[in-house]
Amino acid sequence: MKKTLFNRLNRALAAGLALGAVVWISSCGSDDPEPAAPSLTLSATSFSGLVGADASVDVTISAPGGLASLTVLKNGAAFDNKTYAGETTATYSLDYTIESATAGTVFNFTFQAVDRNGKSSAIANYAVTVSSKEIVVVSGVINSSVTWTSDKIYQLSGYVRVGDDSKRSGGTDITGVVLTIQPGTIIQGLPKSGTTPPGTLIVQRGNQIIANGTADNPIVFTSSKAPGLRNPGDWGGLVIVGRATNNQSANAELEGNYGAFHGVGDTPIADPDNDNSGSLRYVRIEFAGTPINPNQEVNALTLGSVGRATTVEYVQCSFGLDDAFEFFGGTVNAKYLMAYRGLDDDFDVDNGWSGNVQWAIGIRDNTLADQSGSNGFEVDNDSGGSGATPFTSGVFANVTIIGPKKTNDLNIQDNFQNAAHLRRNNKLKIYNAVFTGYPNGVFIDGSTTLTNAQNNELQLRNVILAGVENWGGNGYGSVATTEEQTVTGLPFGSNANHPQTPRGFIFATTGSIGGNSAQTWFLTTAFGNALEDKWTDLGLSPTLFDTGTPSFLPQSGSTLLNRANLWDNCPAAGTFFDKTVNYIGAFGTTDWTTGWTNFNPRTTNYN
Repeated sequence: MKKTLFNRLNRALAAGLALGAVVWISSCGSDDPEPAAPSLTLSATSFSGLVGADASVDVTISAPGGLASLTVLKNGAAFDNKTYAGETTATYSLDYTIESATAGTVFNFTFQAVDRNGKSSAIANYAVTVSSKEIVVVSGVINSSVTWTSDKIYQLSGYVRVGDDSKRSGGTDITGVVLTIQPGTIIQGLPKSGTTPPGTLIVQRGNQIIANGTADNPIVFTSSKAPGLRNPGDWGGLVIVGRATNNQSANAELEGNYGAFHGVGDTPIADPDNDNSGSLRYVRIEFAGTPINPNQEVNALTLGSVGRATTVEYVQCSFGLDDAFEFFGGTVNAKYLMAYRGLDDDFDVDNGWSGNVQWAIGIRDNTLADQSGSNGFEVDNDSGGSGATPFTSGVFANVTIIGPKKTNDLNIQDNFQNAAHLRRNNKLKIYNAVFTGYPNGVFIDGSTTLTNAQNNELQLRNVILAGVENWGGNGYGSVATTEEQTVTGLPFGSNANHPQTPRGFIFATTGSIGGNSAQTWFLTTAFGNALEDKWTDLGLSPTLFDTGTPSFLPQSGSTLLNRANLWDNCPAAGTFFDKTVNYIGAFGTTDWTTGWTNFNPRTTNYN
């Protein structure tokens, strides 16, 4: 019995030792996770300069597994190779003097780090472009009149102010400054860097910009990045603030709080609504819209309380990260505006703008839409929909809005909303316009806005809403039910095919207009409006939806052309408008975009 007990004790001891061995082995087998691969951060991604200029970039390296080496290539050939002793962080500085080469040549430097475990970082790129022009970096306040010439490239570093305003922190009143820009001049916005804001040109009130390009030699505001590397939001944008009236205050500040005050000021001039902030003619603005604060981006072109003596004609805003054109109050008029493939709204109008626009087009990219909801028009009296005066009551005429949806099987980004979102007590007038390609047609939003429509203060005249062939039952992504073709409330039905709300309607409101549905009101005979099942029936070119240079002119025989008595029902169209034109939309038989526009600026060599 003792032997049996002894054997049992031996077996238990052996089992315990084995278990201990198993636990020890298991413990040894659960090593900590391997360190992450190295990562690289560059202080800049591109540089442009003349032969002999010095380009430099700092490469910050993070290597949790211990840094072993950094390889640097120039156009794919070995340029430098640096070894390290296991550091977890390091900084490498590249200094390069641009060698003799043809203007436009790009030297591509690539960086890749390897750690002691053999893990490699992603490749980081730095592009050095040989320029034929001197690069002039501009920053701070321009306090005396100056001319920027076309033989140089001007780069905006941080907030560049034409004149100054004592209302902003650290500012002082400087007025009467005129920035003149010659035809063909290139202005590049530098990206945000550390505490330096994105390059942004702000024409403070009481000062002027005279930027008059030509059809053959436009002025271009664009990204400082090399061809192929440009993206929406690379820099800030062009901001012009004036001394005309708005419905906010005498010293209203644009969103973002970057010191762009607008309004009549503490000592109004004799005729503030006739204020003159200068002239923009044949100008392109590309890749603007860096956020100043979260959800507060600079628009491609921002006009705050700009007066009617200012000239704005032939302006293309492309690939912006926010709105293409935004009017915050003021009385400024404009002609020949193109909003091209921006992220948010094409034409954003609020704070009491009461000017006029003739000939405007918005074209969208089916993959680019903003989380706030992207529209052709977004219109408010103010953010709270108050009755503050002056009302947002301006006039747009001869407008074409091309949404993202070319065909029923083309997928579009879910955040697209309305061809026109008319909301918050506005009194806008839209005449002689064609809208198509959006999930929703026109949305009149809010009881006060409905009242304005009923009282003939918000007007849509000679407006054609066209659907997309075979997109649901009504051309707007909805099935063919009576409820969804004449919507009087939102949200409606669970059987709509588009994921956004509101969605799938031709025309909708949040209530009735004088007891009628929105569609009944819209189709009032005297208004001259119409619904079309599909845009292809209008004689519009399919290229309007595509990348590359579109064909803007309607096809011969289009129902948009040769409209008799077109202006008879447009009571708010004053002497500003050319009423000899007899077509609906932005184009008749003349293409006003020829020569000065660019539909592929990502790859254009501006150096």
